[in-house]
Amino acid sequence: MDNVVDDKKVNQVVDSRNGETAGTGSGGTPGYELPLLLLAGFRSLIDRLHAELAEQGHPDLRPAHGFALQAIGAAGATASEIGRRLGVSKQAAGKTVDRLESLGYAERADDPTDARRKIVRITPHGLDALSRSAAVFDELRADWVRTLGPGPVREMETSLRTVVPPEAFRLDASSWFAGS
Repeated sequence: MDNVVDDKKVNQVVDSRNGETAGTGSGGTPGYELPLLLLAGFRSLIDRLHAELAEQGHPDLRPAHGFALQAIGAAGATASEIGRRLGVSKQAAGKTVDRLESLGYAERADDPTDARRKIVRITPHGLDALSRSAAVFDELRADWVRTLGPGPVREMETSLRTVVPPEAFRLDASSWFAGS
């Protein structure tokens, strides 16, 4: 099947042989819609989170910063470790750490076990951002519960836990965008 994007049908893949929507799953829903809806839901939550964080004193915090703070973790990490956790180079991780440091979210300190290494640690300002993020995520989930009801939200979470393999819980997405 030769699939193309049809200019007349926004966000629909059509079979160029017969003009019908390709990949229609059970219930008439096209298969490509699920990942788009999941991405849109994620984006909606993250955009609302950052709008709220901006109002609460963190206007310069970006989604990439949140992933980097998670990669740093409570114990701290070296730039190499942060890069591995994020799936980026040590240099890219270093640039992100530089930005977090300039914004007051992270700091570099000497590694007590190896004088050649620097450990990146989350500052109190960074911890405040993470704490506020957790509270906002709880509020956003509560909004979904008010809109959809508690059962559907629990069912959605349970279903996603069933189909999403544990190793998918990674911070990096670099392989999605890297050339082969």
